[in-house]
Amino acid sequence: MATDPAELINRAKAWLAEDPDPETRDELSKLIDAADDGEIAAELAARFAGTLQFGTAGLRGELGAGPMRMNRSVVIRAAAGLAAYLKAQGDGAGLVVVGYDARHKSADFARDTAAVMVGAGLRAAVLPRPLPTPVLAFAIRHLGAVAGVEVTASHNPPRDNGYKVYLGDGSQIVPPADGEIAAEIAAVGPLAGVPRPEAGWETLDETVLDAYLARTDAVLTPGSPRDTKVVYTPMHGVGRDTLVAAFARAGFPAPTVVAEQAEPDPDFPTVAFPNPEEPGAMDLAFAAARERGASGVDVDIVIANDPDADRCAVAVPDPGTPDGWRMLRGDEVGALLAAHLVSKRATGTFATTIVSSQLMSRIAAASSLPYEETLTGFKWLARVDGLRYAFEEALGYCVDPEGVRDKDGITAALLITELAAELKQDGRTLTDLLDDLAVEFGLHATDQLSVRVEDLSLIADAMRALRAQPPAALAGLTVARADDLDRGTETLPPTDGLRYYLSGSPEAGIEAARVVVRPSGTEPKLKCYLEVVVPVAAPEALPEARTKAAATLASIKRDLSAAAGI
Repeated sequence: MATDPAELINRAKAWLAEDPDPETRDELSKLIDAADDGEIAAELAARFAGTLQFGTAGLRGELGAGPMRMNRSVVIRAAAGLAAYLKAQGDGAGLVVVGYDARHKSADFARDTAAVMVGAGLRAAVLPRPLPTPVLAFAIRHLGAVAGVEVTASHNPPRDNGYKVYLGDGSQIVPPADGEIAAEIAAVGPLAGVPRPEAGWETLDETVLDAYLARTDAVLTPGSPRDTKVVYTPMHGVGRDTLVAAFARAGFPAPTVVAEQAEPDPDFPTVAFPNPEEPGAMDLAFAAARERGASGVDVDIVIANDPDADRCAVAVPDPGTPDGWRMLRGDEVGALLAAHLVSKRATGTFATTIVSSQLMSRIAAASSLPYEETLTGFKWLARVDGLRYAFEEALGYCVDPEGVRDKDGITAALLITELAAELKQDGRTLTDLLDDLAVEFGLHATDQLSVRVEDLSLIADAMRALRAQPPAALAGLTVARADDLDRGTETLPPTDGLRYYLSGSPEAGIEAARVVVRPSGTEPKLKCYLEVVVPVAAPEALPEARTKAAATLASIKRDLSAAAGI
């Protein structure tokens, strides 16, 4: 980090001289001119404190001028580094497909990427308009590309954008590719030396979207019931048109789209965070469902996509809640889809991540299906051998790995809607099926302790505290085993995380519990994933089991917070 004011100004002026974007040039010029002001000087220093690091999540950060922000200069360097990597791999004449969402600057970043690829001698094709991330993941394999780039910050705040890289197998990058690409990015010289022609790439037509939509039919059973009434929100993102088209092709009734959140809007005006998991994000969808109910139309489920539509949230009627609706946890939807696929006699490996519920391991075992756990993220799940189905607790589901080797909020929405229709035909609901699974396999209750910070050092401090003095017990349950995942395991590469297996307590009616603590890979958060397993002898015992589980989870949260100092 530059500490000398003169050096900082010189670095900023050098960056300004090659910035191709009038908006960020103007922004940086004003910061330089006002650098005598202490607060402005601190802001300028923060923007030049290093460079935005490229990793397995690609790039993601706040929009703005300077090397620590997302901007056209940073994207051009990233694209040039990716092009150099592909050429070093012998793919210098290959095709790179570029997709983008509707966030601020996304179209600019996509166009810059295509120009850099063409300038480096590769071929480039850009999706016809802002489309869901799974369409890009599909297009890579469909078109035989050597790589793909999706410009998106997914469900991050409006001020952010990102840059996600896929290789030719259609899955996101993992080590060592991320490090090798980062090294190529670091080796990029002045931007004037990066050729960026004004034309030469292809803008794809709707054919690629039609091919994706045709593929979505593959996740459904021909002739299955389709009578499900759905309220849907794209959360101001790009999912609406694709999901509505997929529903129409499948023969489902047209979903009621939440009007206030129907159009793509990079400012996400109706939500604090455009993430269905965040408090309040689903309020308008629940209001729309209540309005439909009041008008005599019984809504069966509420579905939401995040802004780039690779995640899918599901809510079910629940008279016991103030809204009359309850958001299902990603773990619950993951188990429902697993059970649905088992009922269809699906074969292949079922997979989830180390932070997701262990319920699916029992579902898979009961049907003698292979099961695997990976590190967090679909970049790992997509690489499981013989994969048939994968999910992660953060609302991500891969139900058609031959079509999209990534999470896909469109096909997941189709499959959960089909399941709801099948249950409805039998006079049952998704909630009823969850109850069945709890009785058969034990109630797997999950929760999350998530702490958002402004100062990232607080996350490092919490991890350090837990490593220095691991808890001996949580909620009165003995920590039977503690894994420092930073050392790796027989089946997992090293990652910054801690995992605790807690002994059960027969007298308390607890079979087992597990806690995983890790820094978020995409947001300034420390995340703690909690699971408690409670045996359930009969359906009548479910209310008591839920009460026990909730009390235990709350106690684990308190004890873990104290141990981590958060």
